[in-house]
Amino acid sequence: MRIRTIVYGLLLCWMPVCLAEAEKQPLKALSYGNMLNWLVGLLLVLGIFFLCVWSMRKVNGLVVNNADKMRVVGGLSLGMREKVVLLQVGKKQLLLGVTPGRIDTLHVLEGEDCLNTDTPQVNIAESGFAKHLLQAIHARKGRADA
Repeated sequence: MRIRTIVYGLLLCWMPVCLAEAEKQPLKALSYGNMLNWLVGLLLVLGIFFLCVWSMRKVNGLVVNNADKMRVVGGLSLGMREKVVLLQVGKKQLLLGVTPGRIDTLHVLEGEDCLNTDTPQVNIAESGFAKHLLQAIHARKGRADA
């Protein structure tokens, strides 16, 4: 508390000095040369900024190719904001607890402990719509292959 009082006192003592310095400087008229100088500086800074953004996109684009090594196997909602997610990373599976403020590793499954994640078996209902949809898909694939 005492340090804060000292800092505020020093700032208040310095303020008249700063204001006196500002009053001594004569005001310059704004010329086209000054405006052109500012414009060139602004364009240079924006150009460097957009060059950095473009290069970051290019660099990050190369890293995305490893996305096939990590995938979400499944998830279960435990409430309005809480989830349990099973994540496949290489040959390991991670069971994660996900909340709005945190992600916690609940368990790591390796080797034979991993859950079977072969191609999921899809049970297609034997309804009329499902049959017609499958026929249309097969017909389209047949035309595309020919």
